[in-house]
Amino acid sequence: MLILGSCRKDDLLTSTEADTSENPDWSAATHGIVTDPDYEVVFPDDEVLRIDITISSDNWEAMQDDLKDLLGSNWGGGGPGGGGLSSFSSDPIWVECTVEFNDLEWNHVGIRYKGNSSLQSTYSSGNDKLPFKLDFDEFENEHTAITDQRFYGFKQLSLKNNFNDKGLMREKVASDLFREYGIPCARTSFCALYIDNGSGPEYYGLYTIVEEPDDTVLSSQFNDGSGNLYKPDGDAATFANGQYDEDEMELKTNLDVADYSDVESLYEIINSTDRTNNTESWKAALEGIFNVNHFLKYLAVNNTIQNWDTYGIMTHNYYLYNNPDDGLLTWMPWDNNEAFQNGNNGGAVSLSMSEVNSQWPLISYIISQDEYKAIYEEYLEAFITDVFTTEKMVSLYDEYYYLLRDYAYDERNGCTFINYDNAFDDAVSSLKSHASSRVNAVASYLD
Repeated sequence: MLILGSCRKDDLLTSTEADTSENPDWSAATHGIVTDPDYEVVFPDDEVLRIDITISSDNWEAMQDDLKDLLGSNWGGGGPGGGGLSSFSSDPIWVECTVEFNDLEWNHVGIRYKGNSSLQSTYSSGNDKLPFKLDFDEFENEHTAITDQRFYGFKQLSLKNNFNDKGLMREKVASDLFREYGIPCARTSFCALYIDNGSGPEYYGLYTIVEEPDDTVLSSQFNDGSGNLYKPDGDAATFANGQYDEDEMELKTNLDVADYSDVESLYEIINSTDRTNNTESWKAALEGIFNVNHFLKYLAVNNTIQNWDTYGIMTHNYYLYNNPDDGLLTWMPWDNNEAFQNGNNGGAVSLSMSEVNSQWPLISYIISQDEYKAIYEEYLEAFITDVFTTEKMVSLYDEYYYLLRDYAYDERNGCTFINYDNAFDDAVSSLKSHASSRVNAVASYLD
């Protein structure tokens, strides 16, 4: 029996059942903390995983009521103020669920809704395919039997709903391209999600499982995962002069120390008058706090694939990690489901970035330096030569088309972004055309 009450983020729903014998499937490899998370099981490239989630009807209702309170509108109501996006006053509530995978169960797992536009726009349009976040030991204080519970070594996982992606593969393809080119980025996999909220299992569609940066990305993609990790969001995320706000530089690690001096130094240096008065000194200072070379490499990938919903147009969807190996803040892309298209809000950033102004100084001030621009262009050429070739991308899209097609067309009305008969096919065809056009665009720019 579950006890419910009026709750917010820190007022969590818990079970009153005893802790003992609640995890008959527990093993060190599947449910315990392990040195090396099992990436082969959780993040395969060549299969669609099936995950079943069971949530009590009371907990499900509590999630819906909470989301309605947060968004200020009913499901399908068009959003607050006739459709505009609002900022959450807090995260959606956690409730308990059971996760089933590979004939094993994980009990008392925390689940909540997640996301910004992927959540709000989907909700306001009356679409059931909402994004979730899982935390496998969220309720360990209430259930000692799940202390330090993990999912093949992972504490948290995001279940992204492939918002605005009729091809259902943009998030995975973009993330894999970043990592292949040496840019740390969360691993991803495809997942058929089934949810039982009291009426039996129901297919909620093809989701993308995404690794959480503050969980395992740092330890697996850096030699030392003990540095500060920031998730900027809001005006301060631009790093524009006069916009620094510590509250918008969300610190995800080392909260006990809460030392923001590294990211504040980057803000001060990028906006320093030395940029025009003493350029070499400015560059030396910048390179002493920010991994400029890495950022230029990131820009080469991001601009080629037209990943528009991030820095340069939008004030979110990236992380900064202070890598202890070199003491430099290192750029990490995040939330890549809007890649491979020209984009909204004026379109994706151009290859030259000439239109980017001082509102985005990490681009405009850096790329205005001839030395940095030359490095960026070298990365562009190498990317379309070694990684993002037309032949390779067309082959990859074909592979994923056949892997995902049945799952895509099995999505039910009202719980999908595939809104006409051939939408998935057309989306994959568009991705193939986009690859060819972007390779040609980069070659033309460099000519």
